[in-house]
Amino acid sequence: MPHVVTENCTGCRFTDCVTVCPVACFHGDEDRVYIDPIACIDCGACVPLCPVSAISEDISLPDDQLEWVDINADKASSLPVVREKQAPLPSAEERRKSRVGNA
Repeated sequence: MPHVVTENCTGCRFTDCVTVCPVACFHGDEDRVYIDPIACIDCGACVPLCPVSAISEDISLPDDQLEWVDINADKASSLPVVREKQAPLPSAEERRKSRVGNA
């Protein structure tokens, strides 16, 4: 059961998560990252590093988030692997603050 990056990552792209992935299963575009479900070994190392709680096990997703399983699979297959931490997007810090305030 792979992990999935959900909508919370959109506009952030902190990429702390990619630094601990032992199999380089993260792929990214200009707005966010995605997890390749074939490469993911479900180690969970990435989960606690996401400052906006954007990563979940696919079986733990609520029904209204299940679309992210397919979105991650589709996007990861066509985007480059992200192996190193990148600069977060300008909106990332504000998203982190709003996420912490709602936790």
